[in-house]
Amino acid sequence: MNRNQTRRGVLTAGATASLFGLTSRAPAATFGDPDEPPQGAINAERDPASIIDRGPQNLTLAGQFPNSFSPPPTDVGDLPQFWASFNNAPRRIQDGGWARQVTQADFQISKEISGVNMRLDAGGVRELHWHQAAEWGYMSYGACRVTVLDPEGRAYVADTKEGDLWYFPTGYPHSLQGLGPDGCEFILCFDSGEQSEYNTLLVTDWIAHTPPDVLALNFGVPAEMFGKIYTHDLWIFQGTVPGPLVADQDAVKGSNGPVPNPFTHALAGGLIAKQTKGGMVQIADSSNFKASTTIAAALVTVHPGGMREMHWHPNADEWQYYIKGSAQMTVFNTGPKAVTNNFMPGDIGYIKRNLGHYIKNVGNSDLVFLEVFKSGSYQDLSLSDWLSHTPPALVAAHLNVSPENIAKWPSGAPVVVPL
Repeated sequence: MNRNQTRRGVLTAGATASLFGLTSRAPAATFGDPDEPPQGAINAERDPASIIDRGPQNLTLAGQFPNSFSPPPTDVGDLPQFWASFNNAPRRIQDGGWARQVTQADFQISKEISGVNMRLDAGGVRELHWHQAAEWGYMSYGACRVTVLDPEGRAYVADTKEGDLWYFPTGYPHSLQGLGPDGCEFILCFDSGEQSEYNTLLVTDWIAHTPPDVLALNFGVPAEMFGKIYTHDLWIFQGTVPGPLVADQDAVKGSNGPVPNPFTHALAGGLIAKQTKGGMVQIADSSNFKASTTIAAALVTVHPGGMREMHWHPNADEWQYYIKGSAQMTVFNTGPKAVTNNFMPGDIGYIKRNLGHYIKNVGNSDLVFLEVFKSGSYQDLSLSDWLSHTPPALVAAHLNVSPENIAKWPSGAPVVVPL
């Protein structure tokens, strides 16, 4: 039996004794040091040179990951890499805008969701297309006009602004166009980690690869009408800034009437699901954004020193996008395994369902990030909420904490806790 097993056995025995009203004289483990030896720089207290890295370094990159270079002593073992970033993803630049992506091909753990970051100039068009996965979009800058058609032939046209969402189910044809004065930038999430901007079904591709006589028969016009079509796809191209929204909406009206549920939603400007002194969370899922049947999301704001509480999600993996601020996140799994990493604007995090984690604001300004899930409903389980709804004596036996102190813990899920 190793020393670590002995220590844990003593602690377990002591906790059990306390549960039955007995007193244990066994000392508790050193706070913040549950494993021996610990994983971090605490091991170098007697020999500070142990922590020095004399080899080649990219100091700019290394400086962004202090918790990887010197993990907290509570970290243990390893986990699949759960950090990625749009910041080092290649941009595909066209006249009219650009895009870059992080799919499962680049980010192995990201099985359920792939992400795209796209910019459209004023008038820039993401050409008419559709996907083999559902598309969920978050507007991070500017304004964008979206169009979409549902299988019942009902058209929808709307303008979106910063903080708004859209959702297009699998196979629904749509387009995106930047508005004045400076176009737009947005994040796209697809409910498949394999979905890519390079496997999109484009209207220009289909038309270009269809025989002229078939086009003539399909559209009921002479084949010569298609004599000047593009023989390559446009993907993103520079167009003219569209006119008034109402004009486009009137132009697409049909006899089947309007769509039953809007394909756009105001997230940042909508209701606040939970607010504390530490920050707030705003949620969009099929309960309030009814069109979004396969993707749920939360927009989280954490004030300086605050933290997105210790929690987990039972119904889906979590894909994160960091918008503002500086974050530290530890992910916990069986083993035990606990790994800490740092996140900055433009970075992506990914946590498998049911794995415990927290996200702490380690900067001097608000931390803002998205939590995105391949699910129609947003669900999370709070550690403090669970423990405060478990008999106090049972919790005390597990953690060697008095029931009186347990009574001081939050009795509900705070979501965001203050400094």
